[in-house]
Amino acid sequence: MRLGLRRIAFAVLLAAAVVVLSFPVAAQQVPPQLQPPANEKLLLQVHAKGDQVYTCKSDAAQFTWTLKAPDAQLFDKDGKLFGKHFAGPSWEASDGSRVTGKAVANAPSPEADAIPWLLVNIVSHEGSGVLTSATTIQRLNTKGGKAPASGCDAEHAGKEARVAYSADYLFYAPK
Repeated sequence: MRLGLRRIAFAVLLAAAVVVLSFPVAAQQVPPQLQPPANEKLLLQVHAKGDQVYTCKSDAAQFTWTLKAPDAQLFDKDGKLFGKHFAGPSWEASDGSRVTGKAVANAPSPEADAIPWLLVNIVSHEGSGVLTSATTIQRLNTKGGKAPASGCDAEHAGKEARVAYSADYLFYAPK
């Protein structure tokens, strides 16, 4: 009899665990201002890993780290090299297709030390390939990449600082 009760208790616990584990982990909410247009659908998602490159510059009154360019490799969902992200800002796939964009909205990252999340409109296309139909990009799930908090002064004017970052880039195209 005891063995039967243990089996029943185990079955109940197992069933409860399956129910709890079947619900997806809540994703961080994407702010409304970063939503792609309603007439677009997700084309592809890549993960970037690299650096945000800053230059120490001076206006007449003070020195500040200013973004020069991103320098990152892009990877597909299987971890295979997809392409690169660089100045422009531009994204280039291994098939030679390239897009350049302009940020139209941003929101702070939930992580204090991370660069903001963005919505980017694509302003130009080059080549033919996977990025040819892309019209909008989201930058989400950023980690790191913020400009250094110090170290930019007259002694370091013109110097560069590379800050490691990662992010997910979601490319959208018309439905």
